[in-house]
Amino acid sequence: MQGHGYGQPVKQPPHTAWLVLLRVLFVAIALFSIGFLTWAMMLRLAIVTRRSLDWGLFVAVLAADILSITLLAGEPGDEIHTSAGYFGLFLLLFTLVATIAYYLAADIRHFLQRQQAYAAQRAAQGGYAYPGPVNPYTAATVPTPPTMAVGSHTPPPMPHTPVPRPPLTTPPPQRPAPSHIEQVRTELDELSDYLRKHDGRHDSHESGR
Repeated sequence: MQGHGYGQPVKQPPHTAWLVLLRVLFVAIALFSIGFLTWAMMLRLAIVTRRSLDWGLFVAVLAADILSITLLAGEPGDEIHTSAGYFGLFLLLFTLVATIAYYLAADIRHFLQRQQAYAAQRAAQGGYAYPGPVNPYTAATVPTPPTMAVGSHTPPPMPHTPVPRPPLTTPPPQRPAPSHIEQVRTELDELSDYLRKHDGRHDSHESGR
């Protein structure tokens, strides 16, 4: 009995270029054989997918090819003259077209699902990965002293001598500006001096007369 959660691992699908090459090869075989080898595509698809549906379709395609070949071989000459021959030709071409369409769609869908399942499996393995056993001899880390590089020399730190600063010079106190009263007094003194001089000149002029 298998435990829960342990599914069958998904194998990595082939490269896309290889898958495209195989698809082109089997389609070309069916086309160049004029439909007589159409069953080869369904045989490969059934082997790859391993589904009962594809195995049943393989048997149906093989039977259709055999029937169409039998009907075409029953014609008396090289050309088709009877309704049985036309039916065999129609059955051969219809089987060819339908099988190519189904083969390509089923093959692409199958490998796309495999790629998605493989990517999900890788993501799950990366998310739930557990570390392996740790060696007790390598787990303990021994601190190592720092090593100096060869030829490197670190100079001793220089003592820091404070640089003397010049004394702060205080600007001389500024004389307060004269108030409004002093300005008026000065103007009045100047006006009185002017009037005094003007009166002195007027008196000397009157005495001269």
